[in-house]
Amino acid sequence: MPEQEDKYSFWTKYKRFAGTEILLYLVMVIGIVLGIVIFSYL
Repeated sequence: MPEQEDKYSFWTKYKRFAGTEILLYLVMVIGIVLGIVIFSYL
């Protein structure tokens, strides 16, 4: 039972930051792709 409570509290805390996490990962991926494109054309 304690494991389920931990998972529940984890997900309720994570939902607050899910939006910013997705934005951070998108920025990271876009930055990496742009870096690869720029360095491949140099």
